[in-house]
Amino acid sequence: MSTDSAAARIKGSVLIARLKLLTKQGGAGRLHEVLQRLPPADRKVLEGVIMPIGWYPLELNLRLDAAIADVLSPKDRAKAFIDMGRASAEDNLNGPHHVFIRKGDPHFLLSHAPEIYRLYYAVGSRSYEKTGERSAVLRTVGAESVTEADCLTIIGWHQRAIELSGGRNVLVEHPKCRARGNGHCEYRCTWEA
Repeated sequence: MSTDSAAARIKGSVLIARLKLLTKQGGAGRLHEVLQRLPPADRKVLEGVIMPIGWYPLELNLRLDAAIADVLSPKDRAKAFIDMGRASAEDNLNGPHHVFIRKGDPHFLLSHAPEIYRLYYAVGSRSYEKTGERSAVLRTVGAESVTEADCLTIIGWHQRAIELSGGRNVLVEHPKCRARGNGHCEYRCTWEA
């Protein structure tokens, strides 16, 4: 279930991470190939200066993600979306959001899920519940626009974030999703030390 709202926004840092992933995986040619799949207005924004802390339409990000998946992994789009989330975590948690990483303590990062959510999304919230020594549940409520593709990027983001925090053999399951008709999105995270 996706709601169309002009107010749904995402931070520029997400767009920047996506563009870096393209350049890393295929240089300027790969970037050009993906951008050519987008409407002219989207290309104008993405070829311009993107401010990491600026807000951009979530729909722009969703169209970019779909174009990236079409080019990078047309036969396994789910993998492409997970890889985009992982790249975003890698880029941001080794950069401006490094304060959320405490080696050997994935719960530290996950306990900041509400603050981290606000760094990426303008609407909605995310909660954290510690369910065990190496497990937690995150719940997202009130997001304006929810797609299964965006949820896959969130899975990839948390997989990589937990790895960067020292977790191994990370598993992020997504048993409830608003895009599948549930009232909220739920992410069950488990890992080994």
